[in-house]
Amino acid sequence: MPYTEYLDTYRDARRLVPHAVVKRVVGGATPVRAWREHLGLTQAVMAERLGISQSAYAQQEGRATLRKASREKVAAALGIRQDLLDI
Repeated sequence: MPYTEYLDTYRDARRLVPHAVVKRVVGGATPVRAWREHLGLTQAVMAERLGISQSAYAQQEGRATLRKASREKVAAALGIRQDLLDI
């Protein structure tokens, strides 16, 4: 990557995934769980934001992949862009 492109990427931190999230995913967590934990949210809070039960949310969080509609809702509940779940 050219240095100028690196600088542009670094300035636009919204495009970057925090190291803590990547480390959790490498350690076996799903991207949704890694982001939730990184943001300091509980499953109960996420379930409330999504309007579902905590157990239903736990099932979603444990899946390796989510349907497009679910990904959009979960990303919105986390306050991140959905493409940041693609790690």
